[in-house]
Amino acid sequence: MNLFPLTNSLRVALIATAVTFFTGLAVSYYVRNAPRLVRGALDVILTLPLVLPPTVIGFFLLKLLGPRAPVGRFFDGTFGVRLVMRWYSAIFASVVVAFPLMYRTSRGAFQAFDNDLRAAGQTLGLSNTYIFWRITLPNCKQGIVAGTILAFARALGEYGATSMVAGFTANKTATISTTVYHLWQTGDDAHAYMWVAVNVAISCVVLVALNYFESRAKRV
Repeated sequence: MNLFPLTNSLRVALIATAVTFFTGLAVSYYVRNAPRLVRGALDVILTLPLVLPPTVIGFFLLKLLGPRAPVGRFFDGTFGVRLVMRWYSAIFASVVVAFPLMYRTSRGAFQAFDNDLRAAGQTLGLSNTYIFWRITLPNCKQGIVAGTILAFARALGEYGATSMVAGFTANKTATISTTVYHLWQTGDDAHAYMWVAVNVAISCVVLVALNYFESRAKRV
């Protein structure tokens, strides 16, 4: 059994989750404190990938990162690095589709945070950085962990945008999702079922972890 689709999917999902974790926290914290009109506009823009078809996201990514696109042409001409049809191309797609889940979940956690705790820290002379890392985040950890798990699950199962920007090349760009589609196209149902079972098993583990953290949050 060739494990490359599994290892590549986990690699892409883990990197994408790390990126969405830090960017999602930073952006959601900023948007939470932004003026109402700005917050509403940013909410629409940042959540849009959640409702757009994955193929539309893939189309926009190709127009941005493709060899003839501005960003793609710059990286190819300057560094000799192609941003599409490589294994890491799937990271771009996964970050875009998973980011709204991390953003919305963490923003909800920040909105539920008791501002009196932050005010108390400020009266004690604590810096905003200290308050954020030592007071705000620990009190919002349940929602943030849930958002991280959802982002990982979404990145792991991403297909539409990934198939457009990374394609399918065995042992180079293949993920579990693109492998299942390729095997179905070639009539290899036996191996397709095997990878479907792997994906279902991982998804079940992710959902169990999510339910565990949600149940802990209700008990706190």
